[in-house]
Amino acid sequence: MLPRFSFGVGDRFASQALPQLRACQRAAEAGVEIAPVWNKSQREHALIGTDPAQTRAAADAAVRALGWNRPYFLDADHINLSTVERFLAPCDFFTIDVTDAIGQPADPAAVQALADRHPELLRELSLPGLAQPLSMDRERMLAIAAKYLAATRQAGEIYRYIESRKGRGQFVTEVSMDETDQPQTPAELLLILAALADAGVPLATLAPKFSGRFNKGVDYEGDREQFRREFLADLAVIAYAIEHYGLPQALKLSVHSGSDKFSLYPILNAILRETGAGLHLKTAGTTWLEELIGLAESGGEGLRLAQEIYAETYARREELCAPYAAVIAIDPARLPSPGVVARWTSAQFTAALRHDPRAAAYNPSLRQLLHVGYKIAAQLGDRYRRQLKANAGIIARNVETNLYDRHLRPIFLAA
Repeated sequence: MLPRFSFGVGDRFASQALPQLRACQRAAEAGVEIAPVWNKSQREHALIGTDPAQTRAAADAAVRALGWNRPYFLDADHINLSTVERFLAPCDFFTIDVTDAIGQPADPAAVQALADRHPELLRELSLPGLAQPLSMDRERMLAIAAKYLAATRQAGEIYRYIESRKGRGQFVTEVSMDETDQPQTPAELLLILAALADAGVPLATLAPKFSGRFNKGVDYEGDREQFRREFLADLAVIAYAIEHYGLPQALKLSVHSGSDKFSLYPILNAILRETGAGLHLKTAGTTWLEELIGLAESGGEGLRLAQEIYAETYARREELCAPYAAVIAIDPARLPSPGVVARWTSAQFTAALRHDPRAAAYNPSLRQLLHVGYKIAAQLGDRYRRQLKANAGIIARNVETNLYDRHLRPIFLAA
Protein backbone atom coordinates (compact mmCIF):
# COMPACT_ATOMS: atom_id res chain seq x y z
CA MET A 1 0.00 0.00 0.00
CA LEU A 2 1.20 3.48 -0.85
CA PRO A 3 1.89 5.51 2.32
CA ARG A 4 0.31 8.91 2.94
CA PHE A 5 3.33 10.68 1.47
CA SER A 6 5.19 9.50 -1.62
CA PHE A 7 7.67 11.18 -3.90
CA GLY A 8 8.48 10.38 -7.51
CA VAL A 9 12.21 10.48 -8.13
CA GLY A 10 13.53 10.42 -11.65
CA ASP A 11 16.94 8.84 -12.19
CA ARG A 12 17.48 8.94 -15.91
CA PHE A 13 20.85 7.21 -15.91
CA ALA A 14 20.06 4.87 -12.99
CA SER A 15 23.10 6.19 -11.12
CA GLN A 16 21.71 8.22 -8.21
CA ALA A 17 19.35 5.87 -6.37
CA LEU A 18 21.59 5.81 -3.29
CA PRO A 19 21.67 9.60 -2.61
CA GLN A 20 17.98 9.82 -3.51
CA LEU A 21 17.14 7.17 -0.95
CA ARG A 22 19.46 8.83 1.55
CA ALA A 23 17.30 11.96 1.31
CA CYS A 24 14.19 9.90 2.12
CA GLN A 25 16.09 8.27 4.97
CA ARG A 26 16.86 11.70 6.42
CA ALA A 27 13.16 12.56 6.27
CA ALA A 28 12.33 9.33 8.10
CA GLU A 29 14.91 10.18 10.77
CA ALA A 30 13.15 13.54 11.13
CA GLY A 31 9.89 11.71 11.77
CA VAL A 32 8.15 11.73 8.37
CA GLU A 33 7.82 8.62 6.20
CA ILE A 34 8.06 9.43 2.49
CA ALA A 35 8.02 6.49 0.09
CA PRO A 36 10.40 6.94 -2.86
CA VAL A 37 8.87 6.05 -6.20
CA TRP A 38 11.45 5.73 -8.96
CA ASN A 39 9.75 6.89 -12.14
CA LYS A 40 10.95 6.73 -15.72
CA SER A 41 8.81 6.94 -18.85
CA GLN A 42 8.90 4.97 -22.06
CA ARG A 43 10.16 8.11 -23.85
CA GLU A 44 13.09 8.46 -21.45
CA HIS A 45 14.00 4.78 -21.70
CA ALA A 46 13.88 5.00 -25.51
CA LEU A 47 16.03 8.15 -25.69
CA ILE A 48 18.63 6.85 -23.26
CA GLY A 49 18.58 3.22 -24.39
CA THR A 50 17.74 1.76 -20.99
CA ASP A 51 15.22 -0.74 -19.68
CA PRO A 52 12.88 -0.62 -16.65
CA ALA A 53 14.73 -3.61 -15.23
CA GLN A 54 17.84 -1.44 -14.86
CA THR A 55 15.91 1.13 -12.84
CA ARG A 56 14.58 -1.67 -10.62
CA ALA A 57 18.07 -3.06 -10.11
CA ALA A 58 19.44 0.36 -9.12
CA ALA A 59 16.59 0.98 -6.66
CA ASP A 60 16.91 -2.48 -5.10
CA ALA A 61 20.67 -2.07 -4.72
CA ALA A 62 20.22 1.26 -2.90
CA VAL A 63 17.62 -0.28 -0.59
CA ARG A 64 20.00 -3.10 0.31
CA ALA A 65 22.94 -0.76 0.80
CA LEU A 66 21.07 1.54 3.21
CA GLY A 67 19.01 -1.15 4.91
CA TRP A 68 15.80 0.66 3.95
CA ASN A 69 12.91 -1.31 5.46
CA ARG A 70 10.05 0.97 4.43
CA PRO A 71 7.93 0.94 1.26
CA TYR A 72 9.42 1.91 -2.08
CA PHE A 73 8.12 1.53 -5.62
CA LEU A 74 9.02 1.57 -9.29
CA ASP A 75 6.65 3.59 -11.50
CA ALA A 76 5.80 2.71 -15.09
CA ASP A 77 5.43 6.38 -15.88
CA HIS A 78 2.78 7.58 -18.34
CA ILE A 79 2.05 4.20 -19.89
CA ASN A 80 -0.75 2.99 -22.14
CA LEU A 81 -1.57 -0.39 -23.68
CA SER A 82 1.02 0.04 -26.42
CA THR A 83 3.88 0.68 -23.98
CA VAL A 84 3.03 -1.19 -20.78
CA GLU A 85 4.43 -4.62 -21.64
CA ARG A 86 8.11 -4.03 -20.83
CA PHE A 87 7.14 -2.44 -17.48
CA LEU A 88 4.99 -5.30 -16.19
CA ALA A 89 7.64 -7.45 -14.55
CA PRO A 90 9.84 -4.82 -12.83
CA CYS A 91 7.19 -2.23 -11.86
CA ASP A 92 4.69 -2.12 -9.00
CA PHE A 93 3.30 1.38 -9.63
CA PHE A 94 1.57 2.27 -12.91
CA THR A 95 0.76 5.81 -14.04
CA ILE A 96 -2.04 5.28 -16.54
CA ASP A 97 -2.02 8.33 -18.80
CA VAL A 98 -5.36 8.87 -20.54
CA THR A 99 -4.97 12.54 -21.39
CA ASP A 100 -5.04 11.88 -25.13
CA ALA A 101 -8.43 10.19 -24.80
CA ILE A 102 -10.09 13.25 -23.23
CA GLY A 103 -12.66 14.56 -25.68
CA GLN A 104 -12.60 11.50 -27.92
CA PRO A 105 -16.06 10.52 -29.21
CA ALA A 106 -18.04 8.31 -26.85
CA ASP A 107 -21.02 6.09 -27.53
CA PRO A 108 -24.10 8.27 -26.87
CA ALA A 109 -25.89 5.38 -25.18
CA ALA A 110 -22.92 4.86 -22.85
CA VAL A 111 -22.90 8.58 -22.05
CA GLN A 112 -26.59 8.44 -21.17
CA ALA A 113 -26.00 5.31 -19.08
CA LEU A 114 -23.24 6.99 -17.07
CA ALA A 115 -25.54 9.90 -16.27
CA ASP A 116 -28.37 7.52 -15.38
CA ARG A 117 -26.14 5.70 -12.87
CA HIS A 118 -25.46 8.90 -10.92
CA PRO A 119 -28.67 10.85 -10.30
CA GLU A 120 -27.20 11.91 -6.94
CA LEU A 121 -25.02 14.40 -8.82
CA LEU A 122 -28.05 16.28 -10.10
CA ARG A 123 -28.80 17.72 -6.69
CA GLU A 124 -26.90 20.55 -5.06
CA LEU A 125 -23.94 19.23 -3.04
CA SER A 126 -22.35 21.23 -0.25
CA LEU A 127 -18.90 19.75 0.23
CA PRO A 128 -16.53 20.77 3.03
CA GLY A 129 -13.71 22.69 1.38
CA LEU A 130 -15.78 24.04 -1.50
CA ALA A 131 -16.65 27.73 -1.29
CA GLN A 132 -19.79 27.20 -3.35
CA PRO A 133 -22.17 24.23 -3.51
CA LEU A 134 -21.51 21.92 -6.43
CA SER A 135 -24.37 21.55 -8.87
CA MET A 136 -24.98 20.43 -12.43
CA ASP A 137 -28.07 19.87 -14.48
CA ARG A 138 -28.64 16.94 -16.81
CA GLU A 139 -27.32 18.80 -19.85
CA ARG A 140 -24.08 19.74 -18.09
CA MET A 141 -23.69 16.20 -16.77
CA LEU A 142 -24.07 14.72 -20.26
CA ALA A 143 -21.49 17.16 -21.64
CA ILE A 144 -18.96 16.16 -18.97
CA ALA A 145 -19.68 12.47 -19.50
CA ALA A 146 -19.20 12.83 -23.25
CA LYS A 147 -15.87 14.60 -22.72
CA TYR A 148 -14.33 12.13 -20.25
CA LEU A 149 -16.02 8.77 -20.82
CA ALA A 150 -13.49 7.53 -23.40
CA ALA A 151 -10.64 8.45 -21.06
CA THR A 152 -12.12 6.70 -18.01
CA ARG A 153 -12.98 3.61 -20.07
CA GLN A 154 -9.43 3.53 -21.40
CA ALA A 155 -8.11 3.72 -17.83
CA GLY A 156 -10.31 0.77 -16.91
CA GLU A 157 -9.11 -1.25 -19.89
CA ILE A 158 -5.45 -0.63 -19.11
CA TYR A 159 -5.97 -1.31 -15.41
CA ARG A 160 -7.68 -4.65 -16.09
CA TYR A 161 -4.87 -5.69 -18.41
CA ILE A 162 -2.24 -4.94 -15.78
CA GLU A 163 -4.34 -6.72 -13.13
CA SER A 164 -4.60 -9.80 -15.37
CA ARG A 165 -0.82 -9.97 -15.49
CA LYS A 166 0.17 -8.76 -12.02
CA GLY A 167 -2.78 -9.79 -9.85
CA ARG A 168 -5.25 -7.65 -7.93
CA GLY A 169 -3.71 -5.69 -5.09
CA GLN A 170 -0.16 -6.28 -6.34
CA PHE A 171 0.46 -2.79 -7.69
CA VAL A 172 -0.37 0.88 -7.19
CA THR A 173 -2.66 2.57 -9.70
CA GLU A 174 -2.45 6.22 -10.66
CA VAL A 175 -4.55 7.85 -13.36
CA SER A 176 -3.07 10.92 -15.02
CA MET A 177 -5.07 13.65 -16.74
CA ASP A 178 -2.68 16.53 -16.20
CA GLU A 179 -1.22 17.17 -19.66
CA THR A 180 -4.26 19.00 -21.00
CA ASP A 181 -5.11 22.64 -21.56
CA GLN A 182 -7.63 23.38 -18.83
CA PRO A 183 -7.94 22.22 -15.21
CA GLN A 184 -10.85 19.95 -14.44
CA THR A 185 -13.67 21.69 -12.59
CA PRO A 186 -14.96 20.13 -9.34
CA ALA A 187 -18.03 18.86 -11.23
CA GLU A 188 -15.84 17.29 -13.92
CA LEU A 189 -13.55 15.69 -11.37
CA LEU A 190 -16.48 14.24 -9.45
CA LEU A 191 -17.97 12.60 -12.52
CA ILE A 192 -14.51 11.35 -13.56
CA LEU A 193 -14.10 9.67 -10.17
CA ALA A 194 -17.58 8.19 -10.38
CA ALA A 195 -16.80 6.79 -13.83
CA LEU A 196 -13.45 5.36 -12.68
CA ALA A 197 -15.20 3.70 -9.76
CA ASP A 198 -17.79 2.28 -12.18
CA ALA A 199 -14.90 0.94 -14.28
CA GLY A 200 -13.50 -0.84 -11.21
CA VAL A 201 -10.24 1.12 -11.05
CA PRO A 202 -8.90 1.10 -7.44
CA LEU A 203 -7.22 4.48 -7.61
CA ALA A 204 -4.35 5.21 -5.24
CA THR A 205 -3.58 8.61 -6.75
CA LEU A 206 -5.10 10.92 -9.33
CA ALA A 207 -3.10 13.53 -11.25
CA PRO A 208 -5.48 16.26 -12.42
CA LYS A 209 -4.59 19.41 -14.27
CA PHE A 210 -3.98 22.52 -12.13
CA SER A 211 -4.01 26.12 -13.32
CA GLY A 212 -0.73 27.81 -14.15
CA ARG A 213 2.39 26.51 -15.82
CA PHE A 214 4.38 23.58 -14.46
CA ASN A 215 7.41 23.98 -16.68
CA LYS A 216 10.18 21.43 -16.36
CA GLY A 217 12.84 22.18 -13.78
CA VAL A 218 11.78 25.72 -12.88
CA ASP A 219 9.35 27.37 -10.50
CA TYR A 220 5.58 27.53 -10.88
CA GLU A 221 4.17 30.34 -13.00
CA GLY A 222 0.63 31.33 -12.13
CA ASP A 223 -1.76 32.44 -9.43
CA ARG A 224 -0.70 30.62 -6.27
CA GLU A 225 -3.94 31.44 -4.47
CA GLN A 226 -5.89 29.90 -7.34
CA PHE A 227 -3.72 26.78 -7.11
CA ARG A 228 -4.51 26.58 -3.39
CA ARG A 229 -8.26 26.85 -4.04
CA GLU A 230 -8.13 24.21 -6.76
CA PHE A 231 -6.13 21.81 -4.61
CA LEU A 232 -8.58 22.17 -1.70
CA ALA A 233 -11.55 21.77 -4.04
CA ASP A 234 -10.04 18.58 -5.47
CA LEU A 235 -9.53 17.24 -1.95
CA ALA A 236 -13.20 17.93 -1.17
CA VAL A 237 -14.33 16.07 -4.28
CA ILE A 238 -12.04 13.12 -3.53
CA ALA A 239 -13.43 12.85 0.01
CA TYR A 240 -16.99 12.71 -1.38
CA ALA A 241 -16.02 10.11 -4.00
CA ILE A 242 -14.33 7.90 -1.39
CA GLU A 243 -17.44 7.98 0.78
CA HIS A 244 -20.00 7.44 -1.98
CA TYR A 245 -18.27 5.33 -4.64
CA GLY A 246 -16.16 2.92 -2.66
CA LEU A 247 -12.82 4.25 -3.86
CA PRO A 248 -9.80 3.47 -1.63
CA GLN A 249 -9.69 5.42 1.63
CA ALA A 250 -6.08 6.40 0.98
CA LEU A 251 -6.80 7.95 -2.44
CA LYS A 252 -4.73 11.14 -2.79
CA LEU A 253 -3.80 13.83 -5.25
CA SER A 254 -0.69 13.67 -7.39
CA VAL A 255 1.18 16.75 -8.62
CA HIS A 256 3.14 16.11 -11.80
CA SER A 257 6.17 18.09 -12.98
CA GLY A 258 6.43 18.97 -9.31
CA SER A 259 10.17 19.44 -9.07
CA ASP A 260 11.41 22.96 -8.32
CA LYS A 261 7.93 24.43 -7.76
CA PHE A 262 9.37 26.18 -4.72
CA SER A 263 6.67 28.85 -4.44
CA LEU A 264 3.99 26.15 -4.10
CA TYR A 265 5.70 24.13 -1.39
CA PRO A 266 4.65 26.31 1.57
CA ILE A 267 1.07 26.10 0.31
CA LEU A 268 1.21 22.33 0.03
CA ASN A 269 2.85 22.03 3.44
CA ALA A 270 0.12 24.11 5.07
CA ILE A 271 -2.67 22.15 3.35
CA LEU A 272 -1.19 18.81 4.37
CA ARG A 273 -0.94 19.96 7.98
CA GLU A 274 -4.43 21.48 8.08
CA THR A 275 -6.31 18.68 6.33
CA GLY A 276 -4.32 15.54 7.06
CA ALA A 277 -4.38 14.78 3.33
CA GLY A 278 -1.80 12.68 1.55
CA LEU A 279 0.27 13.70 -1.45
CA HIS A 280 2.22 12.15 -4.28
CA LEU A 281 4.57 14.61 -5.97
CA LYS A 282 6.44 13.57 -9.08
CA THR A 283 9.79 14.88 -10.28
CA ALA A 284 11.93 13.82 -13.20
CA GLY A 285 14.89 15.72 -14.64
CA THR A 286 16.03 17.42 -11.45
CA THR A 287 18.49 14.62 -10.68
CA TRP A 288 19.98 14.72 -14.17
CA LEU A 289 20.63 18.44 -13.72
CA GLU A 290 22.31 17.78 -10.38
CA GLU A 291 24.60 15.36 -12.19
CA LEU A 292 25.57 18.13 -14.59
CA ILE A 293 26.09 20.55 -11.71
CA GLY A 294 28.34 18.01 -10.00
CA LEU A 295 30.38 17.50 -13.16
CA ALA A 296 30.82 21.24 -13.62
CA GLU A 297 31.69 21.69 -9.96
CA SER A 298 34.39 19.03 -10.19
CA GLY A 299 36.31 21.07 -12.79
CA GLY A 300 38.73 19.58 -15.29
CA GLU A 301 37.27 16.89 -17.53
CA GLY A 302 33.91 17.03 -15.76
CA LEU A 303 33.50 20.74 -16.50
CA ARG A 304 34.63 20.28 -20.09
CA LEU A 305 32.09 17.51 -20.59
CA ALA A 306 29.30 19.66 -19.14
CA GLN A 307 30.30 22.47 -21.53
CA GLU A 308 30.32 20.04 -24.44
CA ILE A 309 26.84 18.80 -23.53
CA TYR A 310 25.60 22.38 -23.44
CA ALA A 311 27.13 23.14 -26.85
CA GLU A 312 25.51 20.12 -28.50
CA THR A 313 22.17 20.73 -26.78
CA TYR A 314 22.25 24.35 -27.95
CA ALA A 315 22.98 23.24 -31.53
CA ARG A 316 20.11 20.72 -31.50
CA ARG A 317 17.71 22.73 -29.38
CA GLU A 318 14.76 22.64 -31.79
CA GLU A 319 14.89 18.84 -31.99
CA LEU A 320 15.32 18.37 -28.25
CA CYS A 321 12.70 20.90 -27.20
CA ALA A 322 9.97 19.71 -29.56
CA PRO A 323 8.68 16.81 -27.38
CA TYR A 324 8.55 19.12 -24.36
CA ALA A 325 7.13 22.23 -26.06
CA ALA A 326 4.07 22.34 -23.78
CA VAL A 327 6.12 22.26 -20.56
CA ILE A 328 9.07 24.55 -21.23
CA ALA A 329 9.32 28.30 -21.79
CA ILE A 330 12.79 29.17 -23.04
CA ASP A 331 13.76 32.69 -23.99
CA PRO A 332 16.33 32.24 -26.82
CA ALA A 333 17.76 35.68 -26.10
CA ARG A 334 18.79 34.47 -22.65
CA LEU A 335 20.75 31.47 -23.91
CA PRO A 336 24.50 32.14 -23.86
CA SER A 337 26.42 30.99 -26.90
CA PRO A 338 28.46 27.79 -26.57
CA GLY A 339 31.60 29.87 -27.05
CA VAL A 340 30.77 31.92 -23.97
CA VAL A 341 29.94 28.83 -21.91
CA ALA A 342 33.20 27.19 -23.02
CA ARG A 343 35.07 29.96 -21.18
CA TRP A 344 33.06 29.65 -17.96
CA THR A 345 34.63 28.56 -14.72
CA SER A 346 33.02 25.86 -12.59
CA ALA A 347 31.46 28.57 -10.42
CA GLN A 348 29.95 30.36 -13.42
CA PHE A 349 28.47 27.20 -14.91
CA THR A 350 26.95 25.99 -11.65
CA ALA A 351 25.62 29.45 -10.75
CA ALA A 352 23.76 29.63 -14.06
CA LEU A 353 22.35 26.11 -13.80
CA ARG A 354 21.59 25.61 -10.10
CA HIS A 355 18.01 26.60 -9.26
CA ASP A 356 18.55 29.45 -6.82
CA PRO A 357 16.11 32.22 -7.78
CA ARG A 358 17.93 34.64 -5.47
CA ALA A 359 21.20 34.31 -7.39
CA ALA A 360 21.82 36.94 -10.05
CA ALA A 361 23.55 34.43 -12.34
CA TYR A 362 20.71 31.87 -12.29
CA ASN A 363 19.44 31.36 -15.84
CA PRO A 364 16.06 29.55 -16.09
CA SER A 365 16.25 29.38 -19.89
CA LEU A 366 19.62 27.64 -19.76
CA ARG A 367 18.31 25.32 -17.05
CA GLN A 368 15.26 24.33 -19.09
CA LEU A 369 17.35 23.76 -22.19
CA LEU A 370 19.72 21.46 -20.36
CA HIS A 371 16.74 19.76 -18.72
CA VAL A 372 15.76 18.39 -22.14
CA GLY A 373 19.37 17.71 -23.14
CA TYR A 374 19.77 14.36 -21.42
CA LYS A 375 19.64 12.68 -24.84
CA ILE A 376 23.03 14.24 -25.60
CA ALA A 377 24.55 12.75 -22.46
CA ALA A 378 23.05 9.39 -23.37
CA GLN A 379 24.67 9.53 -26.79
CA LEU A 380 28.03 10.13 -25.14
CA GLY A 381 27.63 6.67 -23.66
CA ASP A 382 30.60 5.46 -21.63
CA ARG A 383 32.25 8.90 -21.66
CA TYR A 384 29.38 10.31 -19.65
CA ARG A 385 29.05 7.31 -17.35
CA ARG A 386 32.77 7.28 -16.61
CA GLN A 387 32.55 10.88 -15.46
CA LEU A 388 29.56 10.02 -13.25
CA LYS A 389 31.68 7.37 -11.57
CA ALA A 390 34.80 9.53 -11.38
CA ASN A 391 32.85 12.30 -9.64
CA ALA A 392 30.35 10.16 -7.76
CA GLY A 393 30.94 11.82 -4.39
CA ILE A 394 30.36 15.43 -5.45
CA ILE A 395 27.36 14.45 -7.60
CA ALA A 396 25.79 12.44 -4.78
CA ARG A 397 26.11 15.40 -2.43
CA ASN A 398 24.31 17.64 -4.91
CA VAL A 399 21.56 15.08 -5.55
CA GLU A 400 20.88 14.46 -1.87
CA THR A 401 20.99 18.14 -0.93
CA ASN A 402 18.67 19.12 -3.75
CA LEU A 403 16.13 16.42 -2.94
CA TYR A 404 16.10 16.83 0.82
CA ASP A 405 16.73 20.54 1.41
CA ARG A 406 14.87 21.98 -1.57
CA HIS A 407 12.04 19.46 -1.93
CA LEU A 408 11.25 17.00 0.85
CA ARG A 409 11.87 19.29 3.80
CA PRO A 410 9.81 22.31 2.65
CA ILE A 411 6.91 20.16 1.45
CA PHE A 412 6.62 17.51 4.11
CA LEU A 413 8.61 18.64 7.15
CA ALA A 414 8.85 22.41 7.47
CA ALA A 415 6.52 24.00 10.02
